[in-house]
Amino acid sequence: MTSADTSAPTSAPTSPQTSTRSAALVLEDGTTFRGRAYGAAGTTFGEIVFSTGMTGYQETLTDPSYHRQIVVMTAPHVGNTGVNDEDPESGRIWVSGYVVRDPARRVSNWRAQRSLGEELAAQGVVGISDIDTRALTRRLREEGTMRAGIFSGDDLERGGYPRPVEELVAEVQASPQMKGANLAGEVSTKEAYTVEPSGEWLENNPGQTPVATVVAVDLGIKAMTPARLAERGVRVVVVPQSSTIDDVLAAFADLPDDAPRGVFFSNGPGDPGAAGHEVELLRAVLDRGIPFFGICFGNQLLGRALGYGTYKLGYGHRGINQPVLDRTTGKVEVTAHNHGFAVDAPVFAEDGSPAISDAPHDGGRYGRVVVSHVGLNDQVVEGLTCLDVPAFSVQYHPEAAAGPHDAAYLFDRFVGLLTNPAAWPPALKAHSTTQNTTQNDTEENH
Repeated sequence: MTSADTSAPTSAPTSPQTSTRSAALVLEDGTTFRGRAYGAAGTTFGEIVFSTGMTGYQETLTDPSYHRQIVVMTAPHVGNTGVNDEDPESGRIWVSGYVVRDPARRVSNWRAQRSLGEELAAQGVVGISDIDTRALTRRLREEGTMRAGIFSGDDLERGGYPRPVEELVAEVQASPQMKGANLAGEVSTKEAYTVEPSGEWLENNPGQTPVATVVAVDLGIKAMTPARLAERGVRVVVVPQSSTIDDVLAAFADLPDDAPRGVFFSNGPGDPGAAGHEVELLRAVLDRGIPFFGICFGNQLLGRALGYGTYKLGYGHRGINQPVLDRTTGKVEVTAHNHGFAVDAPVFAEDGSPAISDAPHDGGRYGRVVVSHVGLNDQVVEGLTCLDVPAFSVQYHPEAAAGPHDAAYLFDRFVGLLTNPAAWPPALKAHSTTQNTTQNDTEENH
């Protein structure tokens, strides 16, 4: 068992954003960090992960993909822009715990309506501050993601005495693991709703029929995703995770036979290996030849529907600065990520060119597939493109909330697939690489 005591001096000034109450972060391997309570006091458990984003903490907190995860911010100073009611990506904070080094002592932004600490406390999110997040991140990079618990205030004591660390570790080790967790249903909308075309498209095309109708299966969708499609003239019908193929087809029932239509699978939390219902729904979509686009969790589910496996990364990709190569354009994008699982599909052929493989499911009935996007840090699969059925996916967030807009073109690619399916698939661009890392090597090194 190791311990890192990062308690700040008791003379440090406090404000509504900071606290003098003690807190402890305990990893399942016994590593312990001591700091101050931040947000709500109490106890929380989850898979502990780190995010490398320098900004966008409000969007991170409200991303449903972080359900049942304790998020560590690697940026040392967090909270200076406060919280507003315009930037959330869902109706609540989803992280199970929050870890920062240096919370802002005061808010300084014209859009701020309250402090981050106040928002965490109001929503009952247990956090910890004033710990060495660099040491914690190195621990997670070396040992891999693991379960953790944050204990603060009265929950650190029993009968007026500090609780033994061994007791806290035992509670962490008894908490649920992320592997095997089926969580999309816990974060999905309960009722279907529609997002109509908006923005400049609507201003320039008043009264015009939408470019296409897309059924978006909510597995933990962020608000900006249907908004990006609506900006391009698409009517988006968002449906619950529990939807069947009949529910999907019902959304198209009133459309003319030649009206463009498609299906979208969103991001979301949990283990794709446990999402059996979603995989069968996606196969029903592919069997009917309905154009499909998936992001993040949707990418992993497309991989499973095609017959490829998925596996858990050592510590995942989270943040807004991940480099990805799009093999159809030859361009490198800086992208926003949040995932701990990846698709196990062939990335390179023997000569180093992009591998084209037959989808393993049911004797290859979905035809050929190419890994269209590759992570440049570790060669992890970042996108799939089907060459014989109208379907593609990426492992990151093209809506970029928060993050760079390098990948916004993917929504245009989807609209192009919907309106001109005869032009599918996009051609690969020749690209040389000096790295020919296999998936097994990637899993060992990452």
